[in-house]
Amino acid sequence: MGTTTPPRTLAESLRARDDESLAGLLRARPDLLNPVPGDITQLATRAGTRASVVRALEHLDKFALQTAEALAVAAEPTPYGTLLALLTGDGRDDGEHRDDADAAIADALPGALATLREQALVWGEDERLRLVRTAREILAPSPQHASPTGLGPTVAEATSGMSPGRLQEILAAAGLPATHDPVSAVAALSALFTDRARMGELLDTAPAEALSVLDRLVWGPPYGEVTPNPTPPVKWLRDHGLLLPVSTRTVVLPREAALHLRAGRAHRVPEPRPPVVEAIANRDPQAVDSAAAGQALLAVNTVEELLKSWNGGGPAILRAGGLSVRELKKTAAALEVPEQVAAFWAELAYAAGLLASDGEADERYAPTPAYDDWAELPAQERWAALATAWLAATRVSGLVGGQDAKGRPLSALGPELDRSAAPEVRHRVLALLAALEPGTAPDPETVLARLRWERPLRGASAGDGTDPRSRIALWTLNESELLGITGRGALATHTRALLDAGPAEAAALLAPLIPEPLDHVLLQADLTAVAPGPLERPLADMLSALADIESKGGATVYRFTPGSVRRALDAGQSAADLHAFLAAHSRTPVPQPLSYLIDDVARRHGHLRIGAASSYVRCDDEAVLNEILADRRSATLRLRRLAPTAVAAQVDPASLLEGLRDMGYAPAAESAEGDVLITRAGARRTPPRTAPVPVPEGPPVPDDTLLGAAVRAIRAGDTAATVARKDAPESPAAPHGTLPRTTSAETLATVQAAAMTGSALWIGYVNADGAASQRVIAPVRVEGGFVTAYDHTADEVRTYPLHRITGVAELADDATA
Repeated sequence: MGTTTPPRTLAESLRARDDESLAGLLRARPDLLNPVPGDITQLATRAGTRASVVRALEHLDKFALQTAEALAVAAEPTPYGTLLALLTGDGRDDGEHRDDADAAIADALPGALATLREQALVWGEDERLRLVRTAREILAPSPQHASPTGLGPTVAEATSGMSPGRLQEILAAAGLPATHDPVSAVAALSALFTDRARMGELLDTAPAEALSVLDRLVWGPPYGEVTPNPTPPVKWLRDHGLLLPVSTRTVVLPREAALHLRAGRAHRVPEPRPPVVEAIANRDPQAVDSAAAGQALLAVNTVEELLKSWNGGGPAILRAGGLSVRELKKTAAALEVPEQVAAFWAELAYAAGLLASDGEADERYAPTPAYDDWAELPAQERWAALATAWLAATRVSGLVGGQDAKGRPLSALGPELDRSAAPEVRHRVLALLAALEPGTAPDPETVLARLRWERPLRGASAGDGTDPRSRIALWTLNESELLGITGRGALATHTRALLDAGPAEAAALLAPLIPEPLDHVLLQADLTAVAPGPLERPLADMLSALADIESKGGATVYRFTPGSVRRALDAGQSAADLHAFLAAHSRTPVPQPLSYLIDDVARRHGHLRIGAASSYVRCDDEAVLNEILADRRSATLRLRRLAPTAVAAQVDPASLLEGLRDMGYAPAAESAEGDVLITRAGARRTPPRTAPVPVPEGPPVPDDTLLGAAVRAIRAGDTAATVARKDAPESPAAPHGTLPRTTSAETLATVQAAAMTGSALWIGYVNADGAASQRVIAPVRVEGGFVTAYDHTADEVRTYPLHRITGVAELADDATA
């Protein structure tokens, strides 16, 4: 520990650490750095606060936590041998299996103890181990509560406040000599329960039913309710002190007696080794990579399809935020996936910054400008961007459909979906998969068991898979398969690269597994086109405007309809353009029915013109206008003829356009100048938006530069707080830990002398904000009311106004060495 004198406090223990060990503490518990402690004493105080200790305990693995729990029920200070005995037992249940378990505990205990020491939860030498007081208060039993080990309070704690007469009765029933000193009586009873031979003799005289009662209490909870007239077995246990009263109706099995019945073990099943993640299948790694690559391409296409469907303005946003149930169902139907999967794709696009609110008064979701940049990337790079966003996202789509703490439903893209533990759980699940042999698909239950061992306090005590971390882990396994992170349950090679080297390397490995985009389709006589693979982007965009997707899979089937052809004409294409496009990109001749369909729709397209009057219909063919006016379906449009070739309407142009199309016409919209308006898909975008920032679980882990600076600052502050110093001239010594006080003349004279001799001083200083501090400085120059000095506390040269220095004191000779 760097010193031969045993530390008396946690602060002394931390002060004896080297810089690397202090940096390790701050790295493991970054909450201690906010703000940077002024010295070691402040660091120790902050490390002992309840909030910080709870956070540290939550990050312990199962065996480190069991070690801390064993220390919490042991007498303090605890020798290493006593701690080991609490974990292995006293040897009364020896056997081959027990010997193996004890050997595993003995091997793992030094590491667990090192972890507790590193995180400042335990301090002291091996023969005098001490758990920090706050951790003991959290983990140790009390007269009202049992510890996590299931042990109750000690005899001394349980008998506190018991009458001397009652103590004498217990001593007499147990065959112990009477004593009028309550302390001696408690000590005698404790000695009986910890004496292996005498305790065995006492239990040999117990009724069998009494032993059954003890069996029910021994592993916890140690408390039981009794009636005013207890049964004979319970009365025998109470009379002999094996059950001590906590209240008029509650008794407790004292800790010493329970430990004897447990053969000295604090835990029923110590778990020194983490559970092994078992395999359910071993697959060909190449088959795994191929399956994952196919799913990765499908994921990219699904996100693109979702955002294309919201190009003209997506669904409205609920007043409370998020998608309504109806809109989620519509989205799921359009994507041909279950609603929970549709929520995942929407949340993924949102996390990647490709989807956001448009910010309008009638707020809707729409693609962001970043979507256009993303859509131009190769498929493998688009996948890498999605996978990276998913790994870092704190939003959990699996919660959609559930309820928050107030019973309100949780909607997709709505608030309350952030879970700060999600990124850590995802990375940990994938790390466990990466530790397996390539092609190995793990058993999900063993993955959950491993996660519960690594963070036992972060989940539910039931351990039935319903705790938050287990739920997120299960969703991670399912989402990994959807996203192409895994293939057939095993981690893909490109995902290993994503975790180890980053998205660029992952994209490079994924690229050969994704088929090259095609520049052609196969046109068929039934007004369909078959794309035998992924299409080049210009071809895919044009085809999606000209035809509707009928089925998806390894090959995509598009169907041409009058509505889809009209959609292409609305986008500014002419019939000649469409014929040329199909002829250029079809490996089969253009079927005659398709040519007829295009010509027929194009012949009628734009024959009617729609404009704003509120709106109007203009047509050179009077017969067509007569036909529209005579049609009963036009009544809702409230049409009125203005001229032989013009009719006014009382609805807006968009409604008039839609109404005439529903009647079977093919009108075209026109501008105020009379030009045909061209509507282009994908024209609507939100203003520039950044991806949502993940909600951090706690303070970020500091980098090495910050850790080094923090350790130097703490060391310097500790030097200033603990350095030995001389009394200032004609001034009494300042009490330790307070600012020195000297007159202005004394301060100036002392600083000038130190500048000439090159010695160091201890000063009190008040900054412009009124914050007081104490520092150790080495003055270099004194002029103009300022002193320039090397500040050992800040580890840099600084200039201080003399009027802000409250006082100075010289350092003792042995402190300047």
